[in-house]
Amino acid sequence: MILTNASEILRKMSHAAMRAGREPDAVRLIAVSKTVPAERIREAMEAGLRIFGESRVQEARAKIALLREPSHGFSGVQWHLIGHLQKNKAKQAIRLFDLIHSVDSVALADELNRQAANDGKVQRVLVEVKLSGEDTKQGVAESDLDALIAHIRQCSNLKLEGLMTMPPYDPDPEKARPYFHRLRELRAQAEKRGAVLPELSMGMSHDFGVAIEEGATMVRVGTAIFGGRS
Repeated sequence: MILTNASEILRKMSHAAMRAGREPDAVRLIAVSKTVPAERIREAMEAGLRIFGESRVQEARAKIALLREPSHGFSGVQWHLIGHLQKNKAKQAIRLFDLIHSVDSVALADELNRQAANDGKVQRVLVEVKLSGEDTKQGVAESDLDALIAHIRQCSNLKLEGLMTMPPYDPDPEKARPYFHRLRELRAQAEKRGAVLPELSMGMSHDFGVAIEEGATMVRVGTAIFGGRS
């Protein structure tokens, strides 16, 4: 099932990219594996998937330790943290994740920078931007984005690579388009001020096609790969 699902998603991703006049390989698929057991993630690896997104540090730690064992023989696997990160989990996050999508404050950036320095690592990060008024959504407000970007650019052990957002859920993917478009605008504005932000992490199982049309470079797809969570 996972192989069939992933193949269909990749096909749809390619078509969305071509509709937008983009190269299909300009967009990467992040398989959202939160709550998915290690054996099913291994099946996804066997299907050729190589980037996995987790939301909780504690849940991810055991799975990553198991699946990173050399005996599994999967090369090029990356782990991304796509969920909210608390400062007290920064040390673990630095050691587990290749890319952290959810930096949303100066305080968190400073703690990640400190822990990365302690580990001798330059941590790749994205800034999560809150573009909706929902209380359940995380992210830095638009009004504070420029200051946070400027601060992270001064952190010697962080490498800022782009922006992430999560629009309000609506079964109609077109309802998400304004949020994706706005994130692309915010990136363009930041780049005019000297930032280099190649990545836009946006789009999920039901709206990734629209996100790609609006410039997503990474889409975060879980249900459409692994099925509904129990």
